[in-house]
Amino acid sequence: MKKTIDRLDDAAQVAAAPNLARRNLFKAMATGAAAMPLARMTRADPGQRCAGAAPRWGKGVEGQRKADLGDGTYINPIVAGDHPDPAVLKDGDDYYMTFTPFTTPPALVIWHSTDLVNWTPVATALHKPMGNVFAVNLCKHGGHYYIYLPAQQPGGNWAIHVIRAERIAGPWSEPVDLGIPGCIDPAHVVGEDGKRYLFVNGIRRIRLADDGLAAAGPVEPAYQPWRYPEDWVVENFAPEGPKLLRHGEYFYLITAVGGTAGPVTGHMVIAARSTSIHGPWEHCPHNPLVRTTGTAEPWWSRGHASLVEGPGGDWWLVYHGYENGFRTLGRQTLLEPMEWTADGWFRAKGGDLSKALPKPRGGKAGPSGFALSDDFTRDRFGVQWAFHDPAPDEMTRVRFAGGGLEIKGKGTSPADSAPLTCGVGDRSYEAEITLDLVGPAEGGLLLFYNQKAFVGLGFTPATVKTWQYAEEQTWARRPQAISSVRVRLTNADNVITFHYSFDGGKTWTLHGTRMEVSGIHHNVFGGFLSLKVGVYAAGAGTVRLRDFRYHALAAT
Repeated sequence: MKKTIDRLDDAAQVAAAPNLARRNLFKAMATGAAAMPLARMTRADPGQRCAGAAPRWGKGVEGQRKADLGDGTYINPIVAGDHPDPAVLKDGDDYYMTFTPFTTPPALVIWHSTDLVNWTPVATALHKPMGNVFAVNLCKHGGHYYIYLPAQQPGGNWAIHVIRAERIAGPWSEPVDLGIPGCIDPAHVVGEDGKRYLFVNGIRRIRLADDGLAAAGPVEPAYQPWRYPEDWVVENFAPEGPKLLRHGEYFYLITAVGGTAGPVTGHMVIAARSTSIHGPWEHCPHNPLVRTTGTAEPWWSRGHASLVEGPGGDWWLVYHGYENGFRTLGRQTLLEPMEWTADGWFRAKGGDLSKALPKPRGGKAGPSGFALSDDFTRDRFGVQWAFHDPAPDEMTRVRFAGGGLEIKGKGTSPADSAPLTCGVGDRSYEAEITLDLVGPAEGGLLLFYNQKAFVGLGFTPATVKTWQYAEEQTWARRPQAISSVRVRLTNADNVITFHYSFDGGKTWTLHGTRMEVSGIHHNVFGGFLSLKVGVYAAGAGTVRLRDFRYHALAAT
């Protein structure tokens, strides 16, 4: 075991206090006071966290939580961390799933499973910057795989594109604009007439050309969704995320209403059915099929569901939700059993999703997740690493050299430097990395949501910086000659502790400020994002990243 010596980095500040002018001390106090409103916003949400101990997940690689308990049962989530708007495809004995990528090419990571519980990434499908992309559809038709994706270039309108491939692993085609502006949330279906259609937000319908690569008709109304009682506490009506399945004599239309975030009781799953893709549609008498009813439940804002048949013929709902007390992790992917009823409808039957549930019948367990630790000897962009809100030429900043990943500096701080980010799925964890400063560079380790919300440490050739409330706490700046630093971030249930070392990890300095981040999420800062481990490179030099290590800590 390596020798670790902790010491407080504010000791130097205390020793120097007699030399601080009164006005500088007052300024430091004022800075702290000015930050108090945001500090209050980022405290734990009222009513969060279920009573009792955390669920006992299985342990995967690096101790990451794993849904499969190894005894024929599982505990949600099946894909932990920020994996919203799941688009799932059953393809023989295989299942494939992809998620909203937002603005981070390479994108549309495709995950594979053979039992609906254990998932691992196998490919990336989108390599061209498309602006903002979310709520896609993955389907197979005529021997080809298709992903229908809504994209919005900066300052432009939404438009639906499609990519296709002969093999799920690719190569995937360049995106084709279908000529369908102003729409999102596409869902592909083949009607009783053999024609291909997309359903989109607002629950509208567009006929496609036979090859699926262009619109062949106008956008027209398809269904007026079921309305919940007016006194229910929701964000807004917002019918979205249509998913369609043909089963027996009916087409089933599954829709999300109630708003994607906001109150925990908002987002919900409803259904309708029709013998024709053109309607009329009959509301499901069991609506809503999935809905969070209070803050004590383990999963909040549940919706955007798909129906999928399991390996042994049982049926399942796949959807996303926020974890009680951990909105910071984003919308995670959940699996809930369902059953068909005698009247040809269906209903969810998962009950308490904090408890273990029987796995789907007949499946074969495969790999689960992947290691996040990275020695930067191979390209893991897309699957693991992505720049936040990248410019079209962002990847020109990068090269693999010097035993690591070198990133040219950009901007002057984390807010304008497009940090490199890595999503995580654990409640508590440690992340550690070595940063070499080449030339007049500034680099640091962060927890990063967006340019308005982040915390972390920064290092220049002459100083240690503290980033909190998305701004530097200049009163905490510490002089230090630096050419290389190893930095450790510990996240223990949303309480963040930093250590750093200038001798390769032999001795460590404990940073004097701990930071609480439970309020850094969409309901406060917008964007539908998650709080990710980030590394920034600013200034005129280059930051070299080496030996990134990750391991999960025991849940509490």
